[in-house]
Amino acid sequence: MKVKEIMVKEVATLDVNDELSLANDIMRLGRIRHLPVVDGTRLVGIVSERDLFRSSLAQALGYATKDTRDLMKTLHIKDVMVTGVITIPPDTEVCEATKMMIEEKIGCLPVVEDNLLVGLITETDVLMQYVKECETR
Repeated sequence: MKVKEIMVKEVATLDVNDELSLANDIMRLGRIRHLPVVDGTRLVGIVSERDLFRSSLAQALGYATKDTRDLMKTLHIKDVMVTGVITIPPDTEVCEATKMMIEEKIGCLPVVEDNLLVGLITETDVLMQYVKECETR
């Protein structure tokens, strides 16, 4: 089975200049754990829930929710995003993509074709496919 068969095709993205608070809102409201970051149409990074937690250290230090939100509004995605993102083409076998996620200890892989982001495959997508296969046995 190919990645393109199970990947999420409509991917929410962030711009490098978006405020960190926007990432927090999208992740919380959409129950999303990974957001690819684009500069124009080019994939340049990724922000995960873990990156937000690190950036929200102020909350752990006792700042009020409003103060934490104000702090997040002063930070931009480019300040916290992970660069050097590992990507895969849509024709990659799901088993190979899963192996890459395990080996690299990452929860998702952006799917890129002709330098354009065309999808995202996550641990959850792989697990959902596994459950579907188990149910048909």
